[in-house]
Amino acid sequence: MPASGQARGAWGWHPLDSRWAQRVVDAAGVRPGELVLDVGAGLGALTAPLVQAGAQVIAVELHPGRADRLRRRFADAPVKVVRVDAADLRLPSRPFRVVSSPPYSVSTALLKRLLAPGSRLVSADLVLQRAVVNRWSRGDAPGANRWFQHYDLSIGLRLPRKAFTPPPHVDSAVLVLRKR
Repeated sequence: MPASGQARGAWGWHPLDSRWAQRVVDAAGVRPGELVLDVGAGLGALTAPLVQAGAQVIAVELHPGRADRLRRRFADAPVKVVRVDAADLRLPSRPFRVVSSPPYSVSTALLKRLLAPGSRLVSADLVLQRAVVNRWSRGDAPGANRWFQHYDLSIGLRLPRKAFTPPPHVDSAVLVLRKR
């Protein structure tokens, strides 16, 4: 069991391998000084390469044990750990990016929040279930026509199941959103 005392399967948790996390961050093209949200930060697989890229990171993690471990791990880094459900997340009031591997169960709610009127979202690179990425990139998601007016949506990296431990039962890919 992880140090948090919670088995990975109990929360349906499938952490991203550090090599794949680095590939996701590299593909996102994060620049020094950018504000980046890592929603579903876990133990910091994406947070660490985001910090290395020079980002100011808001690590969002609901699980109390993982949030505490994130705070300790990144105590001396430009990382603010926020323990909140992704569906209740207050978005920054200044332009921000998202590079994250959120829980698949919150994908739709998170996307709707990120793309809501008034959001200052500049871009997002989200590791999601491949079927969801396909639906959003094709414009088949509810309300997609409205979002296509302001964002380009495309499919980024495709991640094999072995990119996670334990491997999920579904394929994953990165949904790439870029403000027009």
